[in-house]
Parts: sequence; structure tokens; C-alpha cells
Amino acid sequence: MNTRGPADITLRADQLTLRAGARTLLANFTHTFYPGEVWCIAGPNGAGKTTLISTLAGLLRPAKGHIELDGRRVNEWPLARLARRRALMPQASHDAFGASVLDIVLLNRFPHLTGWGWERAEDRIAAQTALDTLGLADFASRDVLSLSGGERQRVALAATLCQDAPLLLLDEPLAHLDLHHQIDCLEVLDRWTRGAGRTVMFSCHDLNLARRFATHALLLEGNGVAHAGPARDVLTPELASRAFGYPLVLIRDGDDEALIPALRTPARP
Repeated sequence: MNTRGPADITLRADQLTLRAGARTLLANFTHTFYPGEVWCIAGPNGAGKTTLISTLAGLLRPAKGHIELDGRRVNEWPLARLARRRALMPQASHDAFGASVLDIVLLNRFPHLTGWGWERAEDRIAAQTALDTLGLADFASRDVLSLSGGERQRVALAATLCQDAPLLLLDEPLAHLDLHHQIDCLEVLDRWTRGAGRTVMFSCHDLNLARRFATHALLLEGNGVAHAGPARDVLTPELASRAFGYPLVLIRDGDDEALIPALRTPARP
């Protein structure tokens, strides 16, 4: 039984339809995303993961339907308030000029600045705390242009956390990261959602990491069809095989599970 009320609602998609040219990516999708949930958005390349995240953030208009944030249509929010309510980490960010890692992270405090727009002590503390959380404290004075792709990705996630918005929309936050840092980042997001009213939605290609860390999953087939629900009910061999166009099987070792590609019998000559 769901005992949540309207005051708990974070994000709602209402009859959402997304298109790319003549192709329908998502058709008439309705769902409510609640605080405390960690959602993985999965699907093959071109299925609409980035398009969906940009639409949820209010950056793209859907072909049909709308997005509500706390009961108000996302396109009706004043931009400054919206930036304090949700933070977006895009799939790719380009550092066009040299700056210290701390200053790059501080840029995401802009929605909270007042007066002349100078950062305050609490803003610098928030930035340093975000770096500490991602294990980047020693990078604060480094030039961001001197970092590797994986290090820049972690800095981008730290900047998103520094924005201190209760809704995080993250497009491929694990890209360029090795397994160790992928797990570290997912553990950080898991702990972060335990704060009051916080929700995370991230796109990811690793179904096993999603099954381990996400509470819920949204699986896009790229043909208008989507499956939403608890992660292990959605990221099943049957649904994932259909979405990705390749047979997958679930293997178990005690309490551990993993989705792996099925072996195909070679065709006889």
C-alpha cells in the first residue's frame, strides 16, 4: 500500500511523449518519482535517455504531455528557483579555460548567491565538502585542464552535489570512470538520497551496477515503450533482452546475481 501523499511528490511525468524526428522514443508515459528513490534510466543507444533527462530538467519540450515538479509544471518555475530545486549533470562538459577545481565546483553555487553575487564562506564550505565527499580534497588547487577524463567526471559530479538541489538528474555520471570509482560514486549517491526529500535519477549502461545500487529502474526500448518499477523487477533477462536486442541470462552465486550475455550457438556451415 502506498501511503505517500501529495506533499511527498518530487517529480511527475504526465502522458509524456518524446520524439526524435519521425521516431517515437517514449509514448504516453505517466509516472511519479518520489523522494528517497534512486532511479536508473537504461536502454540501448538512441533510446532517448539523454532526451528524457533533458526534458525532466525542463530544457526540452516534449512532443506531448508535461513534467511537474512539486505539483507545478517545470516550464512555469522561475529559473533561479528551479536551479535550487533540481541540478543537472550533462553527459559531456567541456572545460574551455583553465581554473582551479575548487573554482569550477563553486560555479554551481550560483543559484544560491545574493547581492553582488560573490561567494560566501558557506559556499566555499559547500564546495570543499563536495570535493571531500568524492575523494577530491587534494585536487582543490589543481587546474581542471590538467586532470584526466575520469577525474574531470568526478569533479563534475562534485559540482552537481555542491548545487545542493534535492533532485539530481545525472546523464551518464559513470562515464570515463574505472570500476572502483564507479562504485564509490554510486555509494555517495546512495548515502546522499538518505537526506530528507532527495531523489536521484541517472542514466547508466551497466545493468548490474544499476541492479545493485538503484532502487528503481526506467528501461527504455526506444520504440515508445518503457518499463518502470523496482530495479530488479524491471532489469530482468526478459525485458533487458528485448530492449537491447540480445539474449541475456541471470546467473546467481549465493546472494549475488549478474546479467550476462547468453552464449549463442554458432550457425552450422
